[in-house]
Amino acid sequence: MPVLETLGGALFGAVLQVLLDKLDSCHVLDYFRGRKLDEKLLYKLKATLRSIDAVVDDAEQKQYSYSRVREWLLEVKQAVLDAEDLLDEIDCKALKYKLEDDSQTTTSKVRNLLNVFSLSSIDKEIESRMKQLLDLLELLASQKSDLGLKNACDVGIGSGLGSNVLKILPQTSLVAEDVIYGRDDEKEMILNWLTSDIDSRSQLSIFSVVGMGGLGKSTLAQHVYNDPQIEAKFAIKAWVYVSDDFDVLKVIKAIIGAINKSKGDSGDLEILHKYLKDELTGKKFFLVLDDVWNEDRDQWKALKTPLKYGAQGSKILVTTRSNNVASTMQSNKVCQLKTLQEDHSWQVFAKNAFQDDSLQLNVELKEIGTKIVEKCKGLPLALETVGCLLRTKRSSVSEWEGVMISKIWDLRIEDSKILPALLLSYYHLPSHLKRCFAYCALFPKDHEFDKESLILLWMAENFLQCSQQNKSPKEVGEQYFYDLLSRSFFQQSNRDNKTCFVMHDFLNDLAKYVSGDICFRWGVDEEENIPKTTRHFSFVITDFQYFDGFDSLYYAQRLRTFMPISRTTSFIDKWDCKILTHEFFSMFKFLRVLSFSGCRDLEGVPDSIGNLIHLGSLDLSHTRIKTLPDSTCSLCNLQILKLNCCFFLEELPITLHKLTNLHRLELMGTHVTKVPMHLGKLKNLQVLMSPFIVGQSNELGIQQLGELNLHGDLSIQNLQNIVNPLDALAADLKNKTHLVGLDLEWDLNQIIDDSSKEREILENLQPSRHLEQLSISNYGGNEFPRWLSDKLLNVVSLNLKDCKYCGHLPPLGLLPCLKDLRISGLDWVVCIKAAFCGSSDSSFSSLETLEFSDMKEWEEWELMTGAFPRLQRLSIQHCPKLKGHLPKQLCHLKELLVQDCKQLVTFAPKAIEICELDLEDCGKLHIDYHPTTLKRLQIRGYNMEASLLERIEHIIADTSLESLRISYCPNMNIPMNHCYDFLVRLEIYGGFDSLMTLPLDFIPKLCELVVSRCRNLRMISQMHPHKHLKSLSIHKCPQFESFPNEGLSAPRLDWFAIEGLNNLKSLPERMSILLPSLTSLCIRDCPRVEFSDGCLPSSLKHLDLLYCPKLVVSLKGALGANPSLERLHILKVDKESFPDIDLLPLSLTYLRILLSPDLRKLDYKGLCQLSSLEKLILYDCPSLQCLPEEGLPKSISTFKIQNCPLLKQRCKESEGNLENSEGSEVRNFWHPFGAGHCVVGSWGGFIHSLIG
Repeated sequence: MPVLETLGGALFGAVLQVLLDKLDSCHVLDYFRGRKLDEKLLYKLKATLRSIDAVVDDAEQKQYSYSRVREWLLEVKQAVLDAEDLLDEIDCKALKYKLEDDSQTTTSKVRNLLNVFSLSSIDKEIESRMKQLLDLLELLASQKSDLGLKNACDVGIGSGLGSNVLKILPQTSLVAEDVIYGRDDEKEMILNWLTSDIDSRSQLSIFSVVGMGGLGKSTLAQHVYNDPQIEAKFAIKAWVYVSDDFDVLKVIKAIIGAINKSKGDSGDLEILHKYLKDELTGKKFFLVLDDVWNEDRDQWKALKTPLKYGAQGSKILVTTRSNNVASTMQSNKVCQLKTLQEDHSWQVFAKNAFQDDSLQLNVELKEIGTKIVEKCKGLPLALETVGCLLRTKRSSVSEWEGVMISKIWDLRIEDSKILPALLLSYYHLPSHLKRCFAYCALFPKDHEFDKESLILLWMAENFLQCSQQNKSPKEVGEQYFYDLLSRSFFQQSNRDNKTCFVMHDFLNDLAKYVSGDICFRWGVDEEENIPKTTRHFSFVITDFQYFDGFDSLYYAQRLRTFMPISRTTSFIDKWDCKILTHEFFSMFKFLRVLSFSGCRDLEGVPDSIGNLIHLGSLDLSHTRIKTLPDSTCSLCNLQILKLNCCFFLEELPITLHKLTNLHRLELMGTHVTKVPMHLGKLKNLQVLMSPFIVGQSNELGIQQLGELNLHGDLSIQNLQNIVNPLDALAADLKNKTHLVGLDLEWDLNQIIDDSSKEREILENLQPSRHLEQLSISNYGGNEFPRWLSDKLLNVVSLNLKDCKYCGHLPPLGLLPCLKDLRISGLDWVVCIKAAFCGSSDSSFSSLETLEFSDMKEWEEWELMTGAFPRLQRLSIQHCPKLKGHLPKQLCHLKELLVQDCKQLVTFAPKAIEICELDLEDCGKLHIDYHPTTLKRLQIRGYNMEASLLERIEHIIADTSLESLRISYCPNMNIPMNHCYDFLVRLEIYGGFDSLMTLPLDFIPKLCELVVSRCRNLRMISQMHPHKHLKSLSIHKCPQFESFPNEGLSAPRLDWFAIEGLNNLKSLPERMSILLPSLTSLCIRDCPRVEFSDGCLPSSLKHLDLLYCPKLVVSLKGALGANPSLERLHILKVDKESFPDIDLLPLSLTYLRILLSPDLRKLDYKGLCQLSSLEKLILYDCPSLQCLPEEGLPKSISTFKIQNCPLLKQRCKESEGNLENSEGSEVRNFWHPFGAGHCVVGSWGGFIHSLIG
């Protein structure tokens, strides 16, 4: 049975505190008093909530044993959330009436008196609902005694059955596992710290190992503690298991006991301090504090006091789940423990799952085991737990599969330590963080989420307790996020984007587990019907998805969140739906977060949106809305309004300033030209808008920006429309301190009448000194303003583009924080003078990237000694007149790119750390040193100097190159009898006429090989199996005729593509044996190539046959009896009917056919066998007339058609009402394959069908 059903702490602690605060708020009290409602109801409700709150902890523990208690908790949970809805509604109405009263004059008092009669019915309804809710809560509170529930003061913290679930056995210093996998680097790091004398001058050095529960922190510490290297280094060694109950007296006693085996019975801190001091004074000790949770500095100070008396070089190793603990303990070093790599994960799993004969494990069990290991995502505790569980199920495939598809809470408590380990971290969260973490159950596994976006969701749901902290919502949200991050609930994404985060799969499971039915993920969670108790709903958008889950939402009418989730944070996926928005808004009146982002069907918003009085966040980004109704401005709780990339939206409601709680307005990519008046009155409003397009009239002028509190990035376009330079000054960019990036852009084709006016305009557009990124494009003045070099003290990135009339560059070397400088299209610059560097003392002191491009007249570069001390990337492109010079030496340069500088006569900078070199038509550039650190080299161009090519040939032969790309260098000659031991990636495009045979044996580490347009290449040779090659592509080599005689042996080859090989007659021999890992094969325009029976490996999943009709016909024999092919892409079917019976494998899930003019019909008999087919795509089949009358496979979920005019005409005739204009649509068109929703675009569009 499941270990737990729900954890009230996520729902009660934070929610009850919010409710109690609302009951004390002046808004609610004034509302009741002003409307003559029964004020006693508020006091009764408060007392009842406190009565329930007092027994929640006891109920949480007893629910595991008593189903009645569990049912009681669920009822209380729903009632409490209903109470929150009601109090929010009262709060909103109170605020609304207050604003109306404030705006009324004395002459409107009579009308106000009349309004009382119309309001009385609403007031009575609220009072009635309050009484019903109170009756329910009082009934639930009265059941406490019958259920045996006790107040918190009568229940010991952590007592009862619940604590047994969360109880973790203490770790000792003895090594439990003789081998530790995947931690060699971390162990070496700690041992180096322990044995090094670097920190010996300090009295005490502390090293913290930080990571989520189950990562093996204690196991790592055990192996370090018992390593022979440290035996003689310390006079005293001690191991103390601290745990979550941090009591200074207990810990000191434990340390004393570990040192001399005595108990230290005194309860006096003074005596214990003196005793421990005497034990440690003058002695060098090594202490392990395992599993520390304490974040209280005073507690740590009290423990640390006697420890400081040890000898110099004493060390403390700490294991903890929280970075806050590491900070509290003032750690000198911190190691963030990561999950295990794939191979180490398998080792841990295999050790626990198999006996000594594990090598005899059958293929089926090993495949399942591999998937189980993938599911564990490198968490050692999970790998060990599941491995031990499967040790008793070695021969049962069904039992292994059962474990593979199970969730962590499906495992019996006797079998699993995973959930208790994770729950312990959750158990120690403050209640407000529990609620925020549980909300993350809306995300699917592996979902990357943006920090700021998640904080805004918390804000809209009113999870942020700002009133108690005197901080802004953003500051509170960032603190919440950091707290969860520091406790390892979140982790940084592996992508370069530093604002993206993920949750480990088991923590995602935990979030779903503790949230219960409150959070529901459409298409992820397994339930067929959405529970009526669901409050937060999300669905993941897949390619061209049609969302039809509204009917399932019917019973969840107290929904608070409706949110589509894109697969990545960098791209918004589009989706379709069929629902009347008025019906939607009428059904779900309790929404806090509503997002239709990416909904292509949404073209308008009804007035009824004004009824969503709880709404805190509204996201209509990437929709086709043209206007927002005025009723939007009555949403008194709206804090976030997102209208990004609404390309048809041109203006906002003029009364938008009435949204007094609006905190954030996003208009990125939305061409709103007129800003509503009085928006500046909203002092807490942050506006993100880009671009802002300057109009030609005053009401569309740049001065509109003056009163806005702009945040993030801003692009201002059409600056040529500014008539009066004072209008630029009125934009007040100098005081926009929250702007991070600014793009100032004039029209490229503008005619400059007055360059001095242009200069004055730019002078008046001076941004804040806090700006970090600045771009100036198409500026028409003849010089740059002084602020560009002496005011932007924090600018990190600067881009000057197409400022054609500026003949000189300002002293940009004075900018202290500048890291990225790009200069292009400055046509009047002939010489870049030394003044560009500013000062010899600090010239470009932080610059890492410098790029020049399209400088038509640039000839000379005057350099200053000592400039660019940190430059890592130098790029010079399309500067046809540049002769020199380049910097003589750049000590930290890692990348040099020189392209299309045909008159260059100079030496390349000497760069002892150079990693990447990219050269193309670079004149007489000389390289007079040997770049031993070079890893990546690209050479391009027919006009490369022979001396330079010769030098490069030596560099290739004598360096440890990892990546080499040669493009169109016919005179290039690289010896192919030389072994290139380090080369991992080789790409050859055109030229290289001397290459006739490519021997794989001389490139033993090669992973990726691309050869294209090598006109003399005839064959690839091989004597030994190639163990590293993963990707091989050969394109348009007209003489290429053979692979190695015995077959291409590359056991790790995954991708194989050939194109335009007219002389090639066959694929490599014995592919099914020699290429066991091949999953993707692409063959294009190889007319003589033929398949032989069984030639394709069973691992093949993706196959592209392009302009190869002969291969399509022989596909069945080539695949053999056991195909795993899932995706098939065919370009040009030369038959009228397709596919034949038994031609395509039953495993196929994706079939794409295009450019097939002969195809007239789809063969039902051939298609109906494809029971796994999910996507069918037809492009450019002009003769295709109809779909099979019998239907298509029921498994199909997506059907797309483009440029099939006869089929489109058939659809038009069936519907009888398709407009001829481009972009027209018909819904529910004729389709003989049963019920479903279809959208038929006009000629050139898509037919997008979801078939039931």
